[in-house]
Amino acid sequence: MLSELKRLQDITKKLRNPIDGCEWDSKQTFDSLKSYTLEETYEVLDAIDRQDMVELKSELGDLLFQIVFYADLANEQGLFNFDDICQSVTDKLISRHPHIFSNNMSKPNWEQLKQQERDKREQYSLLDDIPNAIPALMKAEKIQKRCESVGFDWTELQPVIAKVKEELNEVEQELAQSTIEQSKVAEEMGDLLFATVNLARHLKVKSELCLQNANNKFIRRFKQVELLLKQKNRNLVDATLEEMEDAWQIVKQTEKSSSEVNKND
Repeated sequence: MLSELKRLQDITKKLRNPIDGCEWDSKQTFDSLKSYTLEETYEVLDAIDRQDMVELKSELGDLLFQIVFYADLANEQGLFNFDDICQSVTDKLISRHPHIFSNNMSKPNWEQLKQQERDKREQYSLLDDIPNAIPALMKAEKIQKRCESVGFDWTELQPVIAKVKEELNEVEQELAQSTIEQSKVAEEMGDLLFATVNLARHLKVKSELCLQNANNKFIRRFKQVELLLKQKNRNLVDATLEEMEDAWQIVKQTEKSSSEVNKND
């Protein structure tokens, strides 16, 4: 294990060599790598969703390479190295699990421990270190969970549902204006999405995963619509909305019937 990690570090360093290394690798910076890191992360998640363990092993390797690459960049600039990264995460894990790694047997409040860490870094807002780059739904959930940790949250479900309805009503009010201002519509839509994420959180489901599943379901059904139209010698360009809607309803009913059969098996 350690020998393979050392081999990966050596390969990364050689690729970064401006004289006899790879021209592309040697030119990379922290900023230029950001999009690749995000892409590799999503490829890991996709492999998990598909339960493709062979592909997951490969994608995790690609993600690990990103971390080793960042460590090499930082080491070149005298900032930190790979060992420092490992020390940072192990220290964090130990400090956040005192009931396991110390004589303190009471389970910790994670958000309180995180806030103590923020205080040590002289960050004075509860929301200071939420990353800007994460997907908006995930960011909204993180913001709400932070606020929940200090009691700034509804304790019952009904007000949360009412808030979603209120925000939807405000969108409708903007659309009812004689002159529709897109900036105001966008603002109200943002409030509606934020409220919807809050509802998902109170229902104990992940809004990001809910939307991903909804996306996948739509894609699956739409592909079936395309097949049904093709069987009738029709294509999407020529088909009417009514034909597409009829095909859509057939697909939905077929899925529903199939689901009911599987439950009874």
